[in-house]
Amino acid sequence: MNPFWATCLILSSLLEGTRGRVLYPLPSKEHKHKQPLQTSRPYNIAHRGSNGEIPEETTDAYKRAIEEGADFIETDILATKDGELICFHDVTLDDTTDIANHTEFSDRKRTYQVQGFNVTGFFVGKVRQRYPFRDQQYNGKFSIITFEEYIAIALDANRVVGIYPEIKNPVFINQHVKWPNGERFEDKFIELLQKYGYGGAYMSAKWLKKPVFIQSFAPTSLIYISNKMDSPKILLIDDFSMATQDTNQSYWEITSDSYFEYIREYVVGIGPWKDTIVPPLNNYLTAPSDLVYRAHAHNLQVHPYTYRNENSFLHFDFRQDPYEEYEYWIKTIGVDGLFTDFTGSLHRYQKCASGILR
Repeated sequence: MNPFWATCLILSSLLEGTRGRVLYPLPSKEHKHKQPLQTSRPYNIAHRGSNGEIPEETTDAYKRAIEEGADFIETDILATKDGELICFHDVTLDDTTDIANHTEFSDRKRTYQVQGFNVTGFFVGKVRQRYPFRDQQYNGKFSIITFEEYIAIALDANRVVGIYPEIKNPVFINQHVKWPNGERFEDKFIELLQKYGYGGAYMSAKWLKKPVFIQSFAPTSLIYISNKMDSPKILLIDDFSMATQDTNQSYWEITSDSYFEYIREYVVGIGPWKDTIVPPLNNYLTAPSDLVYRAHAHNLQVHPYTYRNENSFLHFDFRQDPYEEYEYWIKTIGVDGLFTDFTGSLHRYQKCASGILR
């Protein structure tokens, strides 16, 4: 399915009358001898690609991230109404596509309940930059890509680049998309990963050849996947006020020692919002919590999100210097990976810190 607007999100039916686009070529043969994944320093996780520079979750955002040194390229996986898996973050198209310019679709605005909230918007368009203060020159130039295209981008790299897909809003997807034979969103997700040879426990020879972390805010999805696939999984953790979308558990419940002891049977780490680890007050950092210490005590990695270069996202402690922020989180807090919108900045910092660059 290759519509001009690149596959519509969940509950729209925009396929009629659309025209195909050229897909990113799926891998036919892979490089046999690749530089291995680096495992000696915290992982540089390209959050939706190098989306500080190029609109998020597009082919060029991922290719730029690989050029800039990403260890993993990260994405959000949603499904179209007919079950195609695509790379897109929001359940509506309003914030990051040009759907508002297509008046022919104005009658397709809908309201649905997502994670307990009524969401109104367009459920396709060319992708644009999410934030107005970022480079706008690429708006309208790139399409939404499929999960398979995203995998192909990683496999086509001339070194080993891991993938870090999030199974997005699985409760919502499973309510509205019906696959044959009683399958679930998670089953289709697993099928595509296995189709391209992903699998293996963390740091196994198989995993190191094609590294993957599977992430979700929904614990039951991760547990379901664990029973079908041994790839490492990361439990994402939202803000203090947000309960889990599937089990309705509070932040405090899922970050307790008893829960860590339970969930470690299914996941290798957690992905918390960084401001829950070191809460800010008036844009200054306060004392760090013991979350990282306790996670490590349960042999869980910690991959916080999201690191961004702009002053509007940097706390005053870092004096408008993203390198100081990376230094603090890696050397003082001791995290194991960082989700960043600016892959190149984190890579350059790590090279400088290791003495490769002066």
